[in-house]
Amino acid sequence: MAGSVYGGIAGSIGVGDALEGASVGVIRGLTISAIVGALELFFTRTRWGRVVERAPFLVTFGVKFVVYGAVVIAAEALHLGNRLVGATVPEGAFEGPMAPMSIAFSFAATFAFLFLLQISRLVGGRTLAAIIRGRYHHPHAEDRFFLFVDIAGSTAIAERFGPAATHRYLSRVFRIAADPITDHRGEIYQYVGDEVVVTWTRRAGATDARPIACFFAIDAALAEAAPTFVRDFATPPRVRASLHAGPVIAGEVGDEKREIVFHGDVMNTAARLEQLTRDIDRRFVVSEDALAWTTGVERYALEDVGPQALRGRRSAIRVFAVEAKPR
Repeated sequence: MAGSVYGGIAGSIGVGDALEGASVGVIRGLTISAIVGALELFFTRTRWGRVVERAPFLVTFGVKFVVYGAVVIAAEALHLGNRLVGATVPEGAFEGPMAPMSIAFSFAATFAFLFLLQISRLVGGRTLAAIIRGRYHHPHAEDRFFLFVDIAGSTAIAERFGPAATHRYLSRVFRIAADPITDHRGEIYQYVGDEVVVTWTRRAGATDARPIACFFAIDAALAEAAPTFVRDFATPPRVRASLHAGPVIAGEVGDEKREIVFHGDVMNTAARLEQLTRDIDRRFVVSEDALAWTTGVERYALEDVGPQALRGRRSAIRVFAVEAKPR
């Protein structure tokens, strides 16, 4: 879209043909966006991509800006848009009256995109988008799933290796869990000690029992990485979790540091259910309310553990222990 608008304006100024300029701008914009998008989607999940992502903010930003800047320069030098629409192709790589301005615009657009992307990874894409749109400027009710995932074993590591090793251990676990959460369209709400809270809107989470599938995907990813944890920390990570769903009040809080928060009994109940996993010796429990909202639960083995009295609640809540069915 940006390429189309800029190309139309540049075309009317440079060659007097706004439509031709807009067409060239669209192709240039698509070329740059496709390459940058592919790098963000796929390269960042490779070994070297993770090294770049885990570097300090300015290093990550600088490396990406250089690489994406090279993509911008190449897109301008090849004149792909001119060739595809049959426009006049300048003889030199950077000849033409609008070449400097086109490069400058492409760099500015790439800088803006990259800056917003990196900031979103610091505060969370959902939080940044919601703040920009003003979605939660005034509190309102939402129906949501909440998955509380607790990382077992961190206390033993803290006692044996100290707080620095515990931080490295949890950081690695959360990093491994991030991809399954993204793949199942979950939103990381917050990290609390050795626990991560993931949320879905009712619409996003209901399809194919995504919150349930997310837990087992996290469990599988950590099981695959278990040998490296044993090597570095002498113990593999184990996870327990609870899933609950219901209405919450969502709103924006804070001034200098803004954050989207959820309030309601659903949050407290989900936390109590996670504690229940220890009491009944089950690693994953799901409330009847959450199951009622989901489809695709037939892929899992459900064990009805009956109504459970939770601390802080007057009425008991019916709970199911969930396991993946053997293939």
